[in-house]
Amino acid sequence: MPSFDIVSEVNHVEIRNAVDQANKEITNRFDFKGSDARVEINEKDKTLTAFADDEFKLRQVRDVLTGKLAKRGVDIRALEPGKMEPISGNKMKETIKVREGIEQERAKSVVKLIKDSKLKVQGSIQGTWCASPAPRKTHCRKRSPSCASRSPTSPCSSRISEINQMVTINPRLQRS
Repeated sequence: MPSFDIVSEVNHVEIRNAVDQANKEITNRFDFKGSDARVEINEKDKTLTAFADDEFKLRQVRDVLTGKLAKRGVDIRALEPGKMEPISGNKMKETIKVREGIEQERAKSVVKLIKDSKLKVQGSIQGTWCASPAPRKTHCRKRSPSCASRSPTSPCSSRISEINQMVTINPRLQRS
């Protein structure tokens, strides 16, 4: 029986490349000359740490980082910025958490949306992702997270858009 999976994961290689590109741009920019502005990555804790001399420069570092991440295809919604904290002297630091997986509450609402769509589909939460076996293979489409008819005006199309807004779909992880 065909199925589809709703997952939320980021490409860590692209994050590392974006951090390297951001650090190169920061070292070459005129407004950061003589400052200790940089971005560090902690792959074990899945966090990014931005450092700068003051709050304004820290925001500029974060803007450069988000720009590089967007260019590399990493969804910015996967980042959860923390508080800006002062460290030694006038320097500032911000820890940015990289979220992976779907939170339990959000996964429950996705399953509820699938059940409310009145389709012959069952949704289930499996760890940090949702799975749903589809009743027929002809109904599964790569661009939609729900089994629906080919018509964009089907009663399920509003549910599809709600689910699309809630989670990021990774079509490479579809099973058949």
